[in-house]
Amino acid sequence: MFIKELTFECYKNTQYAAIERAINNYFDMLRYNGQILGREFPIAMLDATFTTRLVCPEEHSLDEQFNSPQVKHALAQLTEAGLLAPKIKTVAEDLNSLECAPGFTPSWQVLYTTFLDTCSPLRCGDTLQPIPLYRTPEAISNGDRKSVIKWQEEWINCDELQMNGSAVSSAILKEMGEVDSKLYYRGSNLAKRIQFVTKVPTYYYLYRVAGTSLEDEQQRKCPSCGEEWRLEAPLFDIFDFKCDACQLVSNLSWDFKK
Repeated sequence: MFIKELTFECYKNTQYAAIERAINNYFDMLRYNGQILGREFPIAMLDATFTTRLVCPEEHSLDEQFNSPQVKHALAQLTEAGLLAPKIKTVAEDLNSLECAPGFTPSWQVLYTTFLDTCSPLRCGDTLQPIPLYRTPEAISNGDRKSVIKWQEEWINCDELQMNGSAVSSAILKEMGEVDSKLYYRGSNLAKRIQFVTKVPTYYYLYRVAGTSLEDEQQRKCPSCGEEWRLEAPLFDIFDFKCDACQLVSNLSWDFKK
């Protein structure tokens, strides 16, 4: 991941409200296309200049070739608000972020995230490194990748609630770990769409916690087809189960995982 500094300069008299609205909309469109990470972007104002720092998956994430129609429209709205196109400078590589996958056509990939993640939920199946969403050959839906980002936000919100022992943990765990939940339905359909546009087998991660015993967990069958799916050895110390027929992965219950 790379830290970028963006500078916006006014070229005509304008209103601060229009500038704020145009810049924030530009950031939203970049985020929904996977070109920037995170959800909060502080903006510093000095005279007629506005500056911010963003985190991008790659050094060239903000290149024009990756812009969605929504990002292009947001750039036009910056001009309408009285701003020049942003000047972009690479500050440094972000040492606290995950490095992106070295290639974008792995042997398989998986939709996987946690409440700690800000990176792309599309992970390389060979390394578990994130694959930038804008690297998909086509948009996921409606011209960009917003649908995947919104699914990730919902998954992270569920994960935070269950990690904090929320009163609704039981219902949330069903959403995160069962194949008849609405969260699974949305996510698995996204995985199918991503597989269609990338031509790469795309799996869905089912979160698992609780259970009655380690022995029962080890004998657990695929919840979709009922077949054996336990791996001989865990993948990335996370995935203990993998069903190629249903394109699902899961972990041994975290209550029993060493």
